[in-house]
Amino acid sequence: MQQQRFDSLYQQHLTNLTLQGKRPSTINAYSRAVRRIAANFDSSPENLSTDDLKRYFGYLID
Repeated sequence: MQQQRFDSLYQQHLTNLTLQGKRPSTINAYSRAVRRIAANFDSSPENLSTDDLKRYFGYLID
């Protein structure tokens, strides 16, 4: 069920980026980032807090 929710949100994300006129390479980069975040936390990005994301991006910068 969690995978279905992620897949649905992921598809919405792709559609929104397309409707915003983003280039395919930008959509691909954004989508890879979302998949990496989800994999890192083993959770859907919608379940992550702002603090979770700050720690994640801080870790990437280090």
